[in-house]
Amino acid sequence: MPHIFLLAGPPAVGKSTTARALAAHFEKSLHIPVDDLREMVVSGLALPGPTWDAPLVEQLALARQCAARMALTYRRAGFTVALDDFWDPNSRLLEYAPLLEEPDVHRIMLYPSQRAAEERNRKRDGSAYIADGIRLVYAGLGAGLARLEREGWLIVDTTEKTAEETVKHILSRVE
Repeated sequence: MPHIFLLAGPPAVGKSTTARALAAHFEKSLHIPVDDLREMVVSGLALPGPTWDAPLVEQLALARQCAARMALTYRRAGFTVALDDFWDPNSRLLEYAPLLEEPDVHRIMLYPSQRAAEERNRKRDGSAYIADGIRLVYAGLGAGLARLEREGWLIVDTTEKTAEETVKHILSRVE
């Protein structure tokens, strides 16, 4: 059965780049960037910020439900799926619980140093919105990494790794 990889992490840590590189290692593959699904909202798009209101929570849940369904549909057709999403400190990605119960679904947390994430954001566009998200996630996630490992997440420190090195590390742990 083809794999499904859920790559999560703070903003600006290379989730999409790594997901695309990971998917490229398989003959039939699909990359699902959850941010792209959320940005399909034409009117009323809610963005994460200091407060998480009801429209944002609803849009995150809908995008994640759709991404999970897409992943399962494509896997049934023989595709390996690399799905990427930011770590949500509010829901802890519990919207994916049914997906994570499926066989051959791998939870990957990309977790470079906060300094590395901030530097990557500056190199991209320096978005204040992303910078706030980085601070929020690192403030709440660091102490919880051991719990995530117990729950089956592979924590990958990508501070010094390229996307391809990260992919090799992931593949060495799951195959």
